[in-house]
Amino acid sequence: MCPTHLTLPHMKGMNSAIAILTQALRTVPDFPKPGIQFIDITPILQNAQLFRLVINLICERYAKKRIDAVAGIDARGFIFGAAVACQLGVGFIPIRKKGKLPYKTIELSYDLEYGSNTIAIHEDAVLPGQKVALVDDLLATGGTAAAALNLLKQLDADVQESCFFIELSFLKGRELLGDSPCHSIITL
Repeated sequence: MCPTHLTLPHMKGMNSAIAILTQALRTVPDFPKPGIQFIDITPILQNAQLFRLVINLICERYAKKRIDAVAGIDARGFIFGAAVACQLGVGFIPIRKKGKLPYKTIELSYDLEYGSNTIAIHEDAVLPGQKVALVDDLLATGGTAAAALNLLKQLDADVQESCFFIELSFLKGRELLGDSPCHSIITL
């Protein structure tokens, strides 16, 4: 079961937790190409208390929802998704880049804000009707998340919600997710 509170110095409530996490983010200009303002989460990953805070905030959403599994998107979604799955005591489903999974897969190609990609999932990763939470680090233009949702739905998963550590709302990625429930810890 997820601990419901993490004590950090001078932290009072959810707004303070979000402020602390937001301040810890680092913006890297022109990465991976000119014009992109990359939001770097590594300062949070390097701090055990901050990383635990993020995982606890996500776990609190699903602790009482009887999730059967957590799906995470390659690569940073693995960091958050696997930790959430472990803490909730459920399985983890990797959604990986094409050619990285060893067994039979289904695949889906999609456009990114700076290119295109193909992701895959094992064809037996989800049992029909299994309750799944999709977890990733960032919702930007929504292409990757929408493709991951589509793959899970092709396997008849009951996707309860997509949860993102950070959402870049100005890129309107949530629109690609349609009516699928979506939650973000930090919205920029």
